[in-house]
Order: sequence, then C-alpha cells, then structure tokens
Amino acid sequence: MLDRHSPGWRSLSRLSSSWLSLGRLSLGRLSLGRHCLDRRSQDQHSLGRLSLGRCSVGQRSQGQHSLGPRSHGRGSLGGLFKGYVAIAVFLSALLPATAAHSRDAAAPERASPQTLFQELFVAVQTQRIFPDGKTFADAVPNEAPDRVLAEYRRQQPRSRDALKDFVYAHFTIPSEITTAAAAPVAATGSVAAPGPAVVTGPGEPSDESIVAHIDRLWGPLTRTTTSTPPYSSLLTLPRPYVVPGGRFREMYYWDSYFTMLGLVQSGRRELAENMVKDFAYLIDTFGHVPNGARTYYLSRSQPPFFFEMVSLLSPDDPPAAFARYLPQLRREYAFWMRGAAGLGRGSARLRVVALADGSLLNRFWDDRDTPRDEAYGEDTKLARDSHRNANQLYRDIRAAAESGWDFGSRWFADGQSRGTLDTTEIIPIDLNSLLFGLEHAISAGCTRKGDAPCAVQFEHRATERRAAIDRYLWDAQAGVYYDYRWTRRERIARISAATLYPLFVALSSAPQAASVAQATARDLLKSGGIVTTPLDTGQQWDSPNGWAPLEWIAVDGLRRYRHAALAAAIACRWMGGVNRLYRESGKLVEKYDVMDTGRRGGGGEYPTQDGFGWTNGVMRKLVELYPAESNYRTAAECPELVTDSAVTPEVK
Repeated sequence: MLDRHSPGWRSLSRLSSSWLSLGRLSLGRLSLGRHCLDRRSQDQHSLGRLSLGRCSVGQRSQGQHSLGPRSHGRGSLGGLFKGYVAIAVFLSALLPATAAHSRDAAAPERASPQTLFQELFVAVQTQRIFPDGKTFADAVPNEAPDRVLAEYRRQQPRSRDALKDFVYAHFTIPSEITTAAAAPVAATGSVAAPGPAVVTGPGEPSDESIVAHIDRLWGPLTRTTTSTPPYSSLLTLPRPYVVPGGRFREMYYWDSYFTMLGLVQSGRRELAENMVKDFAYLIDTFGHVPNGARTYYLSRSQPPFFFEMVSLLSPDDPPAAFARYLPQLRREYAFWMRGAAGLGRGSARLRVVALADGSLLNRFWDDRDTPRDEAYGEDTKLARDSHRNANQLYRDIRAAAESGWDFGSRWFADGQSRGTLDTTEIIPIDLNSLLFGLEHAISAGCTRKGDAPCAVQFEHRATERRAAIDRYLWDAQAGVYYDYRWTRRERIARISAATLYPLFVALSSAPQAASVAQATARDLLKSGGIVTTPLDTGQQWDSPNGWAPLEWIAVDGLRRYRHAALAAAIACRWMGGVNRLYRESGKLVEKYDVMDTGRRGGGGEYPTQDGFGWTNGVMRKLVELYPAESNYRTAAECPELVTDSAVTPEVK
C-alpha cells in the first residue's frame, strides 16, 4: 500500500519536483484556470445603481493589510472619506458578502436572517428574546420576510414581552431537544432513522457498551434536508448527513471529518460517502465549504479537512479518491488562495499573507465585518466594552470562528481576553499544515489523472509552504511549532495542541516530530488526554478542556512518526475520561475537562452540548485502535507513560 504520508510517496513527490524548476509560481488566473474567479467581481457589491465595489473604499476594505500592528485602543473613523467608508460598510452589511453568493442573491434562502429581518433582527437579538442567539437565527418565518417586517413596523412592539409575542406569532422556533420520534421540523430537517433520544440534561448512569451506544446514535443524529422552507437559514443538501447534536442542528465542516472516522468504523460507509458528496456539492455551489450549512455561515469556511474526508473513501489508495474529487479539491484550494495574485511583500489580502521574503502563507478570515447572526448580542456587547474599531473586531471574531477555535488564547493579543482578538494578524500552524496536505492531495490526484504539469506545480507549492513553515512557524529552540504574528514579524511563543498538526499531515522531519513529542508530553499531556493550551482563561479552547479532534490529531500524528507510547497514553487517558462520564451520565459530550477527568468541559458562549458527533467518531475510531484500553472505566486505570527512548536530537 502506497500511502500519501509514507516515506515512499514523499520520495516520489520530491523526485517529481526535480523534473522541472518552476521558480515562484503565479497564483493568478492562468495557474488556477477557471477555478480562480476574477477578484473584482468577487469583491464588489451593488445596491441598485450605487456601486459598493471594495476598490472604491481603499485596500483595507478589500481585505488587504500592510505590515504593522494595529492598535487595540478606541477606534475613530473621523474625516469625510472615512465617513463614506462607514456608509459603504453599513450598506454592504445588508447584502451578501461575496459575488460567489451574488449569483444566488435572488434566492431568498441565500440571504442571512440579519439581512432579511433588518431592525427586527437587531431588536430580537439585542433584547435577548432567546438566551441563545442562534435560536432566532435558525427560526423560520411563517410568511415572507417583507410581510413580517411590514407587520413589525406597523405594530411597533414597545416592550420585551410584546416583541416576544410578535416573534412567536410570526416564526416557527426550533426545538432545543432533538428526539428520534420527532416529526420533520421546518428549522432542522427530519430524522432519517430511529434510535435512542439525544436529550439535554444531567442524564442517567449507563451499563450499555459505549460502542453499541455510539452505533445507535448515528440514527437520531442523521438529517435529510433535500428541501427547506422558504426563507429558512438552513441550506439544502442532496444527501443525508450527521449533525453534531444539541444546538448544532446543521452539518458543520471540520466536525464532520472526525464524525466520519466513526461512521466508517461503525460500518456506515455509505453515510460517510454521502457526506463527502454533500461537501462536494457545497464547493460546487458556493466555491467553498461554509462553516456550516446555514446562510449566515456562507461568508467563511472552517479548517480545510475535505481532502482528508475524501481519503477515507479509498484508504488503501487515496490518490484514486483524490482524482475522483479533483475539481472540488482544486476549487477549494482556489478559495483559500484567492487574493494571492499581485500581493506585495509584507501585506495580506483576504486569507493570504505575503511575508517579507515573498513566501505565501494563509490566515483565517471572514468576508463580512459585522456581528455574527448567531451571536449578535455577544458581539455587539464585546465591541462596546473593548472600545476598539467595531468592524475590525467583528472581522477578528468571525475569523476566529473560521478557525474552529472560538474562542481561546491563541487569538488574543494579550493571551487572556477576547477584547484583544487579533485573529487576522496571525498565521496559524494548523491551517497551513492542512493546506500543505491539500497541496499534496491535489498533486497526487493530478498524478493519477496523468496531468504531470499540475502534479509538479502543486508538489512545488507544498515544498515552498513547508519551507516557509520551517522558517517562520518552527521554533528550533523551543522545539515546537508556534503561530506567527505577521504584522510584528514574530512567533507567538505560546504552545497549543495545534503544534501537532504538522505531524498529522507528515510535514515534519523526524527530529522535529521527536521534539514536538517531548514538548507534548511535558506541556500538554494531562490525566485525561492532551489539553488545548496550558492557559486557563475561562474560554473553551483553553485549559482545562480537551477536544476529540485535537486528541485524534495528536494520536494519529504521533503514530505516524512512531511515537507509539505517547500516542497510546493520550488515547487511553482520553478514552478513560470519556468512559467515566458516559458510565455516570449515559452521555458523550462536546468537550471534556482533561485536568479533572470524568467532567464535562466548560467555558465558551453556550453550555456544553450533548450528542456529540466528533466525540462519537473519535471514540469509535480509538476503540478499534486500542481495544484493551477502551475497556478502562477511568483514566486512572491507564498504565504509566514510558517515554520513547530517543532523546530530542538537535533540530535546525
């Protein structure tokens, strides 16, 4: 078997790179063909005859930034020109964020609730009619939005109670509890198969095998939404799919890869393949995979795991699957690299950063700079309290949401508080590792298709990305990968579980992997698995929380580099914590406290959710890899970690 991560495959890839010296590749329309859209059409908005093309309000509104840190103090627009910019930003907030969506702008399901319901939406969210802002974002109007708005303006509800009565009279509100017996629900789709109920609450002790429990959960977590009610924020999808659970009533991007690991182990390969087809459909329809299958998620994506999902369809021959989905892989890559053409050194546009030496790396971004529909009240309050330029803060909030790590100290300038979010100033190690993997996958798919120029081109891009990561994100003295603040030309010397991503995609050298393994055992390994970061900020993507996707990234990456003892210790401890809570409550949850095992994780903008897709998937996969350890009822039963005999070699 020739695995794309194997030394043999990497050797062949390097050999192919030597066939042709490409120099620095253009990422413009010539190199990406029809998959690279015209930037002007992507960045321009229009309202009647009033052009709001981003070029008219300066480079910064195009998503381009020049080198240099921005202030986190009080922002001020000031000046006539900036006043026009503010007006343009306000008007553009009422419209779809990119031309990728503008072709569908006439379709009501493409507009987000914030756009459709205007001042009514603002009133509902700022008066906190629902404790969770996502509830109203997922609600479905009982008639056309213009009629609902007209009636709202006629009635002008004066009190909170009157407003609440109006909402319940004119909208169908999604249920917070999903059960197997539920009939098709307008806001959530329908349950596709019978199974045990997935409910919120403390739960009851369970003696059922955790494997049997997970295998039975796939039914009530499966949805089919080939059609949706008019004006619903839910996007249609052609095939059945699995949702995470709880408040997450739709398909999510990066969650789904980890869910699919378990589907395959449970013998639900057809459902996993259906989900890949759903993601391919989203790429074909919107040019990228949205954060989730809602209109209000269309302006951003999430960590690009599509190539890893595709590889699950052909585990013995990944290039065959890459070749089959090559158009979608290339189109997703074009989305992440949009804005690269002509980008000056020391500047950034959209999701691309050009560094001082001309190297191109990527950052998280969002095409909008307004409060999130699903957290409007939280975002506007943070903007008021932080005294920062609101639009820039909203962009950084949304970019952090694109990362999947919303929120945690990785994105905080001071390492402690959300008011200092500066996500767009940061080049993350996990994102760039995944894009390295995507470049390799495209190269492998092109090789299988017999397209040698494409194969060499993308292998060259992967080689250049690895060199840039080693130059900017690898810290030889600390022996770990850090994120990089490109505006200050400095690494952010705070370790996180993201340092393991280069091992997951086989980007690291053996000495680098050994060094990362030692740092992981020293700084991240806790009694219940690896902790997200060592910092306790009260945010959910920090200590004491451990998350299923990060446990899997660590285990799989360490196994790839033969650090088997550490991988087994992480797997055993995390499974023990999951088992303990399951035995006590009958639940698998979104995140776990890995410092005090057997406890739910905490922090964040919402209560810890039950279900839960990626926990089920990773647990099911680990049970197959470590059957003996999966029987431990607590993490305390795991054997002592015997560290690998090799000492950390000198890494340059």
